[in-house]
Amino acid sequence: MERRPSTKTRPLHRAEPAMSAIEVVPAAPPESETPTQRLDRLAQTGMATAFGNLSPIALGLAWADWAWHLAASPGRQIELAGLAAKLALESVRTPADDDTGLQDDDPRFRAEDWARWPFNRWRAGFRHAEAFWREAAKVPGVTAHHTQMVDFFARQWLDMMTPANRLLTNPVVLRHTLESGGANLARGLQNWSADMTGVPTEEDEANAARFVVGGNIAVTPGSVVYRNHLIELIRYAPQTATVHPEPVVIVPSWIMKFYILDLSPHNSLARYLVSQGHTVYMLSWRNPDETDRDLSMDDYLELGVLEALRAAAQDSAGARLHAMGYCLGGTLLAAACAALAREGGMPGYPDVPAPATLTLLAAQVDFSEPGELGLLIDEGQVNLLDHLMRGQGYLSGRQMAGSFQFLHSRDLVWTRRMREYLMGEREQGNDLMAWNADTTRLPARMHHQYLQWLYLNNSLAHGRYRAGGRPVSLQDLRMPIFLVGTERDHVSPWHSVYKLHHLSDAEITFVLTSGGHNAGIVSEPGHANRHYSLALRPADGEWISAEDWRAQAASHEGSWWPAWQVWLAAHSGKPVRAKPIPAQASLGDAPGTYVMQRYAEP
Repeated sequence: MERRPSTKTRPLHRAEPAMSAIEVVPAAPPESETPTQRLDRLAQTGMATAFGNLSPIALGLAWADWAWHLAASPGRQIELAGLAAKLALESVRTPADDDTGLQDDDPRFRAEDWARWPFNRWRAGFRHAEAFWREAAKVPGVTAHHTQMVDFFARQWLDMMTPANRLLTNPVVLRHTLESGGANLARGLQNWSADMTGVPTEEDEANAARFVVGGNIAVTPGSVVYRNHLIELIRYAPQTATVHPEPVVIVPSWIMKFYILDLSPHNSLARYLVSQGHTVYMLSWRNPDETDRDLSMDDYLELGVLEALRAAAQDSAGARLHAMGYCLGGTLLAAACAALAREGGMPGYPDVPAPATLTLLAAQVDFSEPGELGLLIDEGQVNLLDHLMRGQGYLSGRQMAGSFQFLHSRDLVWTRRMREYLMGEREQGNDLMAWNADTTRLPARMHHQYLQWLYLNNSLAHGRYRAGGRPVSLQDLRMPIFLVGTERDHVSPWHSVYKLHHLSDAEITFVLTSGGHNAGIVSEPGHANRHYSLALRPADGEWISAEDWRAQAASHEGSWWPAWQVWLAAHSGKPVRAKPIPAQASLGDAPGTYVMQRYAEP
């Protein structure tokens, strides 16, 4: 029998509390549009299609700010003209036997073929063009945001124009073409045709069938023990004779499917924790459709995080909990824990205590420096997304993926296209790539609030984020915290993740691990070339900067998972006998039904 949400859960549709003086009203449903509003929406969304769903107005304002200030700065023009002449001369004078590209930090130019003339000269010219635009983007008077946008999109343009992307200017492609008699180009044409028509090749179909949710990924045994409109809660079956009495409740981000934390058996974080004697609950988010347009951040906090904590506590006979959140799931979990820990707690949840510990993986709570993703989020872009979502009721996975591709366009777009279309080598993929392609949607109202409240207003860091009608203060977080950042994270830069040290006086164990936003977290023991640094800031300890922390922290080789498990065990009680999941508690086998929800994207 399906469990029902608590009667104390508030309804899905309700008025929003005012967040700040600059709060923007989210997009209304299309039926409430006036004809002129509809005209504006269609005009702006129509233009945006040609710009990868980025606001052409925001891009134009950045370019105009830079261009007008440069036009009014003849001295700066002279400086840049001199730099351009100097770099051009250096490119022309590149020796015919120059092999410096072999030590280039850009992997596109490391092949020995790039050391030969004229390819080494083209490589040098491209690298000099990059150096020029890094400097040219800096014009006094231009806002910092617009300067960063000019620099970012100049790099996007250069990545598109690099000689590595063209048949006649890429020596590696030319050599393969000669050696194969053009077979690589024939295969590349097949790949291009499949991508343009949407009709997969036999190789594509075979690759797509390699990873199946519930087949060979997301296969850790367990049961769904709670379900409401927004979430399913999975409890994994014990794999040891004894378990720590405090379960671990995991809250992944809702812009991803949960099984990034339960990929293949060898790199599943959920399976690893269970094998170490922990009872693990995993939250699985519903993939919303157009009827969910009015789901709000309050709904995700209450129907999502708080109901999961309540259900886990009830299912484990009221045991104290360890709570872990990943990415945006960690951001919302931090807000929920602060609301539970404050005086008076969270209205409607008197039976849900604050967790015993809090773990945040690549999760920001201060969005003042959100990295390159922040370049794609401003008032103009939020307005465009509101227009896009007004007709649909959601932001599609494909629309969202387009923004993330900009952050890694060199690897995810241009290098991939060169390899697949010119080299004729289709990516074989892995479990992480299969997960990445399994996209989710975001409800219109929630997505507007998420961007407005967190990115534009930085409400959580400033104490203006409201939960249960009251502002949330991260100073109320007093439980021990395990905080993880990754070295190459473009979504949650580690310097931004580290800012929690400024906002809470709790004991914080901070880990900086190798890898990026996803690969740095999915970093199982035995994974080659992994390392991390770790240091503890005691409760009420002195503030040190992120760079000073890095200089002082102890370095370790290997995965950070064992260090976290030791930390969890140290904050847990004496192991007790493991009990199987009662049959009457199961609503179905893991990985559940919500993770299987998929939609055909146009």
